[in-house]
Amino acid sequence: MSGSAEPYGPEGLPLEDARQRILEAIQPLTDLETLALADALGRVSAEPTVAQEAVPGFRASMMDGYALGQATQPAQGERWSLRGRAVAGQPFQGSLGAGEAIRILTGAPLPQGADWVLPQELVRENDQAITLVQEASDRPWIRAADEECRADDVLLEAGHRLGPADLARLASCGIADLKVHQQAKIGMLISGDELVPAGSIRPAGAIWESNGTLLETMLRKLGHNVHDRRVVPDQPEALRSNLSDLAAVCDVVVTTGGVSAGDSDWIRPLVAELGSVDFWKLFLRPGRPFAFGTLGHGVPFFGLPGNPVAAAITALQLLWPALQRLEGQASPELFPRLRVELADPLQRRPGRPELARARLESNAQGKLLARLNGSQASSRISSLHQADLLLEVPADAGTLDVGTPLWAQLVRTRLL
Repeated sequence: MSGSAEPYGPEGLPLEDARQRILEAIQPLTDLETLALADALGRVSAEPTVAQEAVPGFRASMMDGYALGQATQPAQGERWSLRGRAVAGQPFQGSLGAGEAIRILTGAPLPQGADWVLPQELVRENDQAITLVQEASDRPWIRAADEECRADDVLLEAGHRLGPADLARLASCGIADLKVHQQAKIGMLISGDELVPAGSIRPAGAIWESNGTLLETMLRKLGHNVHDRRVVPDQPEALRSNLSDLAAVCDVVVTTGGVSAGDSDWIRPLVAELGSVDFWKLFLRPGRPFAFGTLGHGVPFFGLPGNPVAAAITALQLLWPALQRLEGQASPELFPRLRVELADPLQRRPGRPELARARLESNAQGKLLARLNGSQASSRISSLHQADLLLEVPADAGTLDVGTPLWAQLVRTRLL
């Protein structure tokens, strides 16, 4: 397909269609490696992980109290003789019969014959015996031997991105390492004659380059690392050489700027020359000048817009799911959606669907509100500052009043 082709008309491809088309084109990387749990955070499991035995493997007390030699609910006034003590890692050696009990602490194994634990606050102890002085609940307060898992349970499916809770559960089940997919090597090219490094003297008409910082740190926070990042002027030969270099050493190439239709927008025709452009333009605000294709021997290419907010939003909506698929994730994660009401009016004209930036608030009644982050211009990075939400504004919507209900994507990332 030539770089100038517009198979989806002047409006561009709808966002959902673009995402589906990209995900269908992405194939997971084939290299695998085995890592210790501490090194596997954010990686994707390459095979199912199966429990070798039940965990915890013994019945255990759920609280500090007294284990009783009986299986029926104790009655107030009952009395048991004390035979010993059990703590975590130091079980009581022996069994309990009717009318017998031991002192037991949280996590300690229950001896044979013990089928009930009384919380210590319900019991009075004296003369090597205990008496139930308050009514007990019908809960025995015993953790089952297979509460966490049984032998041969699948603890983790293949294609799952590993979070702290996943790794902790594997460790609790005796798993020390696991096989994972490799991480994608991301090559990033930022194009523009007007760009100078932050901290340098800025000539007339120049701007300090920020897209690289925005995109690299955003991807890092999502668990993806940029392998090579370059800033290149809008010169065809320099751009061609750098695109070829990045495609030779990286698993995916991402550019920002140079994909529109201006006299200095060389990226798209160069990609068509070095590989192919699958589609160009999105039916979206911000983010219309977006391109997807391949470089070299099928290396995925993402041409993000030059305006920073548009670059960030298209990276979140299209590049991030593709990176997840590339790294072996079975079901790429998208941001959860929730219903909110506008806390501010939104001035706009009908035309393209919009992803507006906003902060999440709630009123005294618990209603979720979206507070707009000032100007929604795609060049205004401050609209991303402390943004919790991307408001999904329909294409045909004009100016929206306070209280208008909208769907929104919750972009604050999860901890566990």
